[in-house]
Amino acid sequence: MKLLILTQKVDKNDPILGFFHRWVEEFARHCEQVTVIALGVGEYDLPQNVRVFSLGKEQHLRDAEKVRSLALEGEELRKRSDLGNFKRSVLEEQLQKIKYVIRFYRLIWRERNNYDTVFVHMNQEYVLLGGLVWKFLRKKVTMWRNHQKGNILTNIATILSDKVFCTSKYSYTARFKKTVIMPVGIDTSLFKRDETIVRTPNSILFLGRISPVKNVHLFIEALTLLDERGVAFAASIYGDPSARDAVYYKRVRNLAAPLEEKGRITFHKGVPNTETPALYLQHDIFVNATLSGSFDKTILEAMACERLVIACNDSLKDILPAEFIFKEGDAESLAEKLKRALMSALDEKENTGKTARAQALKHDVSILADKVFDELR
Repeated sequence: MKLLILTQKVDKNDPILGFFHRWVEEFARHCEQVTVIALGVGEYDLPQNVRVFSLGKEQHLRDAEKVRSLALEGEELRKRSDLGNFKRSVLEEQLQKIKYVIRFYRLIWRERNNYDTVFVHMNQEYVLLGGLVWKFLRKKVTMWRNHQKGNILTNIATILSDKVFCTSKYSYTARFKKTVIMPVGIDTSLFKRDETIVRTPNSILFLGRISPVKNVHLFIEALTLLDERGVAFAASIYGDPSARDAVYYKRVRNLAAPLEEKGRITFHKGVPNTETPALYLQHDIFVNATLSGSFDKTILEAMACERLVIACNDSLKDILPAEFIFKEGDAESLAEKLKRALMSALDEKENTGKTARAQALKHDVSILADKVFDELR
């Protein structure tokens, strides 16, 4: 099989999308040739049968980071010429998007003889742009989309796809007959127990981008309740906001300020996916507050590391004990689940962790790849 992969980013050091580098490696094992087109490309080290092309967003990503840094500095920036320059660059950004689209069409046409199947990861826009071209070329089109919300564009992208994949039965795309529920796809050889890493008692980890969809504020509200009730803990938040979430990030930091002053919570920048196993292993408990409909890989990664996981995702009802699933959007419920987990005996934590890893092994990236290619053939 010759496969074309469309994705947002190929960069093994990316804090959010670095995991996809491992997916491409595993997919390549099933293919004669893999062609990857990404919006942006960073560092990668892939098999010889993989070729990677960029739509050219690398410079734009660097500019966006500068925008984010400027935006985080607050209202005083409105007086600076730097911010004015970025506002005036809006037109340039729109023109850049047009360039991405032109490069996209150029590449999918130029490479048309180098692929017979298309796998679109996360971004339905690729299917909307290329679906009719691929139908004309008689290419099989598949789309991976795992999000609680969708719209008419999602419906159109689904119509243009031969198969749709997601990991949660609560995902928007799970309603379609052509959708197949898949494993999450984590590297359980990377995410595993390591006795050389010391676990800090009563420590709590929150890992992911700082975004409203991750409900970081809810986590902090729950920690505030624990603090008011005299429950001992130390929490860490690892992740970065995007430029558009700068206001939310400021809100989160303001909300957490009293806990920071007491040394109860610390904030850290996002780290590459390959460095996150150590973070899971250094903490007692991992919290994920994303609503049902998506299925964050961090949940299974923490489980693979044999750590207690507290989440509100209904997709976890079959793999997590009820005492570790809190009510969506309810800080009080999360606080109660955290309190119980913090007070659990060490042997109970150990047994729960072993059970969690057994569940996580079912979602290994090799199992995912096997199932995807069973559907592609």
